[in-house]
Amino acid sequence: MQSKHVLTAAALLCVCTYAAAQSSVTLYGVLDDGINYTSNSGGHAAWQMASGDLAVSRWGLKGNEDLGGGLHAVFDLDSGFNLPTGQSGYNGRLFGYQAYVGLQSDQYGTLTFGRQFDSVADTVGLLTANGSWAGFLFSHPLDNDNTDATYHANNAVKYTSAAYGGLTATALYGFSNQAGNFAQNRIFSAGLNYTWQTLTVSAVYADLGAPGSNATGAIAADDIGFSAANQKTWGVGASYGIGHATVAAVYTHANVEQARESIYTGDLGLAPDAGLRFDNIEVNARYNLTPALMLGGMYTYTRATLAQNGGQASLHWNQIGLMAQYALSVRTSLYAQTIYQKVSGGNTGSALDFAYIPGAAGLASGSNQVVARVGINHAF
Repeated sequence: MQSKHVLTAAALLCVCTYAAAQSSVTLYGVLDDGINYTSNSGGHAAWQMASGDLAVSRWGLKGNEDLGGGLHAVFDLDSGFNLPTGQSGYNGRLFGYQAYVGLQSDQYGTLTFGRQFDSVADTVGLLTANGSWAGFLFSHPLDNDNTDATYHANNAVKYTSAAYGGLTATALYGFSNQAGNFAQNRIFSAGLNYTWQTLTVSAVYADLGAPGSNATGAIAADDIGFSAANQKTWGVGASYGIGHATVAAVYTHANVEQARESIYTGDLGLAPDAGLRFDNIEVNARYNLTPALMLGGMYTYTRATLAQNGGQASLHWNQIGLMAQYALSVRTSLYAQTIYQKVSGGNTGSALDFAYIPGAAGLASGSNQVVARVGINHAF
């Protein structure tokens, strides 16, 4: 075993040190671990060690080769894992976080092929607390709008433009990979980002055809947000920096037709004809009290309209999150988080009636749930 470790170290050293004026390969990663307390998981409190709640624990290799004339060949292979157990993340995928190769033009933008983030995560998601500075626990209920990138797009072609006067555009298409059924489990998404000084404004649209309906399509059956006949998501958001503070507001809408299950709760317990619509409004702010200490807060209101069996019901979620993070160095920080969620209107007879914070130990037995976390994050 010791000889294998030596050989591995030598190989990584070769990878890390191989760099010429016109090409480079970089080894990088993030390690995130901590202790979580869940107030109500099936009627019981729970203490757990959990990895990746602030940032997904992962290691990766990325490369850039200068082809001349402002054109570059690029790739990124990013492998997520569970730090407490050492197991691969994303249901055992070697490079489940990202895996793509493509071409980048200094003038025209970047075209990539592989497993990638969709346009929601690349635009409006970056303005939410969960998609930027706070992580997984601050997600909207069931991450219904994918602002935390619950699902990734397989078989995907993505184009991201260069910046023109502060404006960038991105679009992605994920293939179903099914002969004779081109639209079965495919994804299309597109978004815009505009930046001027400390102001950022984003808009996005995504359309998923039968996500989770098979293992080989764009949204694999073991990598879903929702398993459904169709999901359409759109959203807008803005953030603005004022001195040491940054404030942001985001609105998203997700329309999920014939929702069957969520990756977080399993079977939702809905009728076969169920239509589920989410509207999320989030405001968040973070403040750098000192160069080393960041404080942040988030409030989200979510309303869901459930239509099934000829009737209609409304559910409401109120969620508050607070966070403090202290940087011990450029690469290492300690942090604490607490999140409270309350759901009301829960008389649908489904899993939606019960509070659940993504990352909690499990579905609550009632309408309230609290998750608290202390953790350490290290980047290399």
